[in-house]
Amino acid sequence: MNRPEPDVRRVVVVHGYDAAPDQHWFPWLRDRLTAEGVRTDVVELPEPSFPEAGAWLAAVARAVGEPDRHTHLVGHSLGCVTLLRHLAGLPRPWELGGLVLVAGFTGPLGSVPLLDGFLAEDVDVSAVRAHARRRLVLRSDDDPTVPAAATEALAERLGAPVRVVPGAGHFCGSDGVTRLPAVLDALVPRGGPGAAARAETGGPLSP
Repeated sequence: MNRPEPDVRRVVVVHGYDAAPDQHWFPWLRDRLTAEGVRTDVVELPEPSFPEAGAWLAAVARAVGEPDRHTHLVGHSLGCVTLLRHLAGLPRPWELGGLVLVAGFTGPLGSVPLLDGFLAEDVDVSAVRAHARRRLVLRSDDDPTVPAAATEALAERLGAPVRVVPGAGHFCGSDGVTRLPAVLDALVPRGGPGAAARAETGGPLSP
């Protein structure tokens, strides 16, 4: 039996390495969700060009707080790793409405050796798989930073569907990605408030 669509009341977005809340597709998503009546926060992480895992985790913990069935989280790139670490460390039981990971991965990247220390410790995603009601992973077909295999492997571990966005690179403004309709439609599916004003591609999260 299909679960009913979630009542999305709060979304927290976590950016990645060398990024900021006012870059890429984050302002667009925040504005669109706000127009749908969803309270949306884009976390500003410390020292984004020289990230320290503990400091990032503390910032995400403060922003997310205690998740619930009305909360959805969105991560991009290194922000995905930090979100997963936060959720994996929460005392059980807990529940999360949904999780959208864009260009997600967990292990070291040959393309960014600066992050080897940050990524030295893997993440146990079993609790995330068990307690996040809906999960979705997005990847591009031409990402120069995160190999497709790394994102596919994460999705498999999470038991999450994968959607491929053609030609999106690493989902950065420099790739021409300043909006990301697939994420918006995953959070506020077609047929919800304001859907008639959207003629975007994408789809809802799968349970």
